Amino acid sequence: MSVTAELATSQEIPERVIFPTGDLYSDEPPLETELHLRQIILLLNCLDWLWRDRNDFYVAGNLTIYYSQNQRKSEDFRGPDFFVVLGTDRKTRKSWVVWEEEGKYPNVIVEILSPKTANTDRELKKQIYQDTFRTHDYFWFDPYTLEFAGFHLMDGEYQPLPENAQGHLWSQQLELFLGIHQKQLRFFSASGELVPTPEEVADSERQQKEFAQQLADSERQQKEFAQQRADRLAAKLRELNIDPDTI
Repeated sequence: MSVTAELATSQEIPERVIFPTGDLYSDEPPLETELHLRQIILLLNCLDWLWRDRNDFYVAGNLTIYYSQNQRKSEDFRGPDFFVVLGTDRKTRKSWVVWEEEGKYPNVIVEILSPKTANTDRELKKQIYQDTFRTHDYFWFDPYTLEFAGFHLMDGEYQPLPENAQGHLWSQQLELFLGIHQKQLRFFSASGELVPTPEEVADSERQQKEFAQQLADSERQQKEFAQQRADRLAAKLRELNIDPDTI
């Protein structure tokens, strides 16, 4: 069965269908380039760090989503490059199997474009995410051309998201902006602050500690200089037979 035909039949799960039990492993092809890999890891690390105290979401990259029995046999559809499911347990999974996850589909999907997949991401996958997944927020990004677009599901159809003054797009589901920073797709807070990676946090903390140490060293040196100056002045006064303690 083609993916197009599946779209017409996969809106609801028929009661007569008996889905296979047991583990379903992800079955994704290798990522196209190193930039694709680094971009996916970047998004994963940032959101994991930002939501480190939360346990009600699942985030993954390049992982198969099984949403129908027929789809398991199809080579026409591959899993998203990056997706987030809200209102679920935060735990590791071998794939995302919709019928084993209370029928939940991703709330947010990001596709990383490449010459090989761009048309599929802009057309076929967009249709699947709109009509079958009902994914609220869909974005795509090209790490080479920096093409960036986003859509929000309204009345069953994707509508383009407007840019803010910085060129960022708002995700209602994540309550975060997505935008390009130093030629990479990044998350930004509602106030526009860049969501850091754990490495950036560690580097910032190290710089703050170094600055604090430099400030403490500077204050210590100033105190030492002031004490040395006072000692020289006291010595000079004693040479003049003046007791500095009486002044």
